[in-house]
Amino acid sequence: MKILHTSDWHVGKVLKGQSRVDEHIAVLAQVVEIARDERPDLVIVAGDLYDTAAPSPEATKLVTRALSALRSTGAQVVAIGGNHDNGPTLDALRPWAEAAGVSLRGTVRDSAAEHLIEGETAGGERWRLVALPFLSQRYAIRAAEMYELTAAEASQTYADHIGRLLSVLCAGFGSGTVNLVTAHLTVVGATMGGGEREAHTVMGYAVPSTVFPSNAHYVALGHLHRSQQVVASSHVRYSGSPLAIDFGEEDNAPSVTIVEVTADTAPRVRDVPVTAATPLRTVRGTLAQLSEVDPGEGWLRVFVREMPRAGLREEVQALLPKALEVRIDPDLLRELAEAPGARAAQRAGRSPRELFADYLESRGHADEGVKELFDELYEEVST
Repeated sequence: MKILHTSDWHVGKVLKGQSRVDEHIAVLAQVVEIARDERPDLVIVAGDLYDTAAPSPEATKLVTRALSALRSTGAQVVAIGGNHDNGPTLDALRPWAEAAGVSLRGTVRDSAAEHLIEGETAGGERWRLVALPFLSQRYAIRAAEMYELTAAEASQTYADHIGRLLSVLCAGFGSGTVNLVTAHLTVVGATMGGGEREAHTVMGYAVPSTVFPSNAHYVALGHLHRSQQVVASSHVRYSGSPLAIDFGEEDNAPSVTIVEVTADTAPRVRDVPVTAATPLRTVRGTLAQLSEVDPGEGWLRVFVREMPRAGLREEVQALLPKALEVRIDPDLLRELAEAPGARAAQRAGRSPRELFADYLESRGHADEGVKELFDELYEEVST
């Protein structure tokens, strides 16, 4: 059978105030076109369909249309909720999804059968897929209790609960069937893409690859935005996001993953590039150097190697209209902080204006206009 694996669409994403609706329309249209060309038997969307738990009507329309279009290619379509999605809201869409021929799983239900999806390809290959949406630490414990595994003790870790859940959900895996898992989580040893929500990728949320059964033919993961294979006893892979979510991901290569596998053979995996999104770039330099930059077609993050002053952002944006983020170069700030004579402000007996002026001086910033703006702001807040 052939599988198209994608994840982390983040529809509704706004980048530094810039809507990316048009980019998402183009990206998802390209994903659908890839599905038409590749003719997969199954499409897996491994979570984070939306960028926010309260998506706009426009974002909801775009996601539902994309899922319907993928189904219209003839593939079975399975999508799960991620940490950015509102799981109960996705579950509320299940009547629509079932009518459209899409299997949608937003939250963990009290029946293991809810998370087992089975099918058969046109060529007669049978497949079985365990679909596990994102689980917070609190709900991982609750889910473990629902399946009456063992008492959920406070000392047990998130990884313990995920491992026990998967053990129960995958208990039916056997020979003669392509056994698949999709989940939205962080695996130890995988590389972050750069734009993930940190609280759900670290701080006890990472799990070892041993939580996945060794008899799974392919594990389709979402959550980390960089396409990569994870070292494991089964074939565990992140498809990555089909577009760079923010400037931390500008070096990623957006793609979807195509998998060809049978019950008796190891999966053959390849990435298909997705190029429809506007590229993201970081440029740096003085104003003179930035005036020589070819802006190209991408959105820009600009690190300016100039002393801070009022109006500097506007000067940069006049040179580079597609600059969405303008910052003083962090390397320059570090050099100023480490320069001989740099000192921390002494607070005792000093007014807010004096402290702010001292901070500006420590950063090499002597602009009286900024001090006056601070005075106006401080007076407005304090009165």
